[in-house]
Amino acid sequence: MSKIRTILMGTPEFAENIFRKTYPELMAMGFEIVAVVTAPDKPAGRKQILTHSPVKKWAQENNLPILQPDKIRKPEWIEKIKELNPDLIILTAFGQIIPQEILDVPKYKALNIHPSLLPKYRGASPIQSVILNGETETGACLTIMDAEMDHGPILGTSKFQILNPKISYTELSKELSNLGAELLIKILPGYIEGKIQPQKQDHTQATFCKIIKKEDGKIDWNKSAGEIEKQIGAFCEWPESYTEMQKSKIKNQNENLKLKILETEINPSTMLGTSKKTGEVFLTDKKELAIQTGNGILILKTIQLEGKKPMSAKDFLNGHKEIIETILL
Repeated sequence: MSKIRTILMGTPEFAENIFRKTYPELMAMGFEIVAVVTAPDKPAGRKQILTHSPVKKWAQENNLPILQPDKIRKPEWIEKIKELNPDLIILTAFGQIIPQEILDVPKYKALNIHPSLLPKYRGASPIQSVILNGETETGACLTIMDAEMDHGPILGTSKFQILNPKISYTELSKELSNLGAELLIKILPGYIEGKIQPQKQDHTQATFCKIIKKEDGKIDWNKSAGEIEKQIGAFCEWPESYTEMQKSKIKNQNENLKLKILETEINPSTMLGTSKKTGEVFLTDKKELAIQTGNGILILKTIQLEGKKPMSAKDFLNGHKEIIETILL
């Protein structure tokens, strides 16, 4: 059998893990990777150093050809893909909408590994949305791509039970990435041989999730302690969850002080709340740093001052006793 010319498309760690796990088996099954398409290098960190995507780093380690289109829909990039003449495209977490002209090129179509149980949670933030909504089940789907987002027919599905109510984005992303890699290797041979028939999605059951923005990380203390704790887990990598102390409450501070809330705990005995105002910081009877939410009390465990390293709430309190009785913004 002749080699199946294949293009891989992806950008973050989620995609890198799938490609790294499946690459040896793809090679063994006769797939030839003719290009890896990923996002352009971007400045990162405080020093804004130009940084490769996780997928680019992996492709470099394996001496694979790399393409980094700023916009894949530009005519010159469409033409480049056509010149490569792929038989198959495998995509996951690429970050751009693929134009129909590219989807029409490979004879085995373009396949997408999506981290949700489609048609639920179509869009850019399915993992975060599952956590925010307190779902107890999610999974990975392998679909044939069409012109609409996460809309194409399904080739296979794997389910994942969420047993930990405090699961973080990092943890769930890794689980679903591993699941997606297993699903691809399980389904691909039968699909290529024509033994697996795609199943149309029930579009009446479709739900959608939005693109997450930096400002979504701002904590609304009017929400319940449970909702805020889920937000902290969902946004643990980006944009992270943060709040602010008023500058007028802090000595020699000319602007509000940004605090990232990294780890919290809900004490069931405090769910009835207190006479404190929403967003007010106080010490519990056990001298724990706590915040009154719209419903229940959140115990702070790990905090990070803007520009500083993460620290325990106890260490933070030693240097910032003025936080007690303040109302967080």
